[in-house]
Amino acid sequence: MEKEAAGAAAAAAAAAESDGTAEKRARSGDCDDTADDFISSLPDAVLGTIISLLPTKDGGRTPALSRRWRHLWRSAPLNLEVSTRLPDDEADAAGPVPAISRVPLSAVSEIISQHHGPARRFSLHCRRDDGDLCPQVESWLRSRALANLQELDISYAKPPLLTLVLRSASSILVAKISHCDFEPTMSFPFLKKLSLFCVSISVDLFPRLLSGCHALESLSMTKVRAVGCLRFRSPTIRTIIFRHSFGEMAELVIEDAPRLVRLLVPYCERDYSVTIRVIGAPNLEILGPLFVVAPKLQLFQGISPVSSTNSMCSLKVLALKSSGQKLDAVLNILRWFPCLEKLCVIFHVNREMNDENEPQYDPQHPIECLETCLKKVVFKSFEGYGKQVDFAKFFVLNAKVLDKIEFEVRNKYSSETVAYEHRLLQVENRASREARFEFRTTSY
Repeated sequence: MEKEAAGAAAAAAAAAESDGTAEKRARSGDCDDTADDFISSLPDAVLGTIISLLPTKDGGRTPALSRRWRHLWRSAPLNLEVSTRLPDDEADAAGPVPAISRVPLSAVSEIISQHHGPARRFSLHCRRDDGDLCPQVESWLRSRALANLQELDISYAKPPLLTLVLRSASSILVAKISHCDFEPTMSFPFLKKLSLFCVSISVDLFPRLLSGCHALESLSMTKVRAVGCLRFRSPTIRTIIFRHSFGEMAELVIEDAPRLVRLLVPYCERDYSVTIRVIGAPNLEILGPLFVVAPKLQLFQGISPVSSTNSMCSLKVLALKSSGQKLDAVLNILRWFPCLEKLCVIFHVNREMNDENEPQYDPQHPIECLETCLKKVVFKSFEGYGKQVDFAKFFVLNAKVLDKIEFEVRNKYSSETVAYEHRLLQVENRASREARFEFRTTSY
């Protein structure tokens, strides 16, 4: 009786919030027989995956769609998104899943009691002034419905609650921890992807976190509060993303990361000093975006700075931030990476006037990647005039094995505008006769 009542309640909620179409089809009973309903003809496992990717409220409404969907939610992997905040909470509404799409604390126990399938994801967004939620959350995590969680997303949890949740979710593969004081005192043997956002963490405990994640492949850190130096030592890590630190932390040290392929580093503003030491990452292939005008940007390989004489041959893809000026600084960076195959330049608003003549490129001292490796260049936020054109023209005239240059522009270019840009770029005199030029409209 309880199951039938829950199903009826979900159907009523769906009908009340729909535009009326689903309600009419459900009453007429033609939903299962409609030739155009291709989704309902998919296997149960596929439909279960679709349901598990929906917000909790939407997933719970799917039994109202038709007889075909009536029993799928109870066996589909559970995606449980809980919030202690009110729907109009501005801070929560700014998040990826607004409070209105989450379920309140009062509904969780009923959902857990009605759901028979495995759990895929548990998301809990708290408020700073919440009381003690530990007993309530502990009872949820002990239930069969939340056994063997795969994904965890927790925000604004006080230390006791955070510790409880993490200790009860040792099977997780993906975790996002936000707005918390994080003390990694436990291990996560299966964790592959970890995201830390607005988290305070001790640099002394950071190595312990990495050593407890035996399968970690991706680590993302945004607005991390720490002072000092973060040291990475992991035999499994493949991607590191680090953006916008708080405090005085200004050094990243990759001591031993034999499988690291992708390193995304913070934008280095003019007065922001960042030191990146890559001591042990022999397979690093993707780096950036680096801010060209950063006054104290340092990239190390081993104990010596990367330079034309201490080059990083593993790197294949590089992203740079530039105003279109300081071309000489960009060329100097390119000398560090003789095997570079793809360059992405992200243009930004120029903050300083520079009327000085740039030093001329000397073909007698060529840049190796321009001669032998660089196949693709992408210019993002390309305005099509001034220093940006001169910047792009250099690669047109000097990249000898180039296959393609992409220009990402704000407005669609007519054929006349493209022809005009070709003349400015001196495409007829391009160094690589195989090079193609594409102007793509994008929003930025």
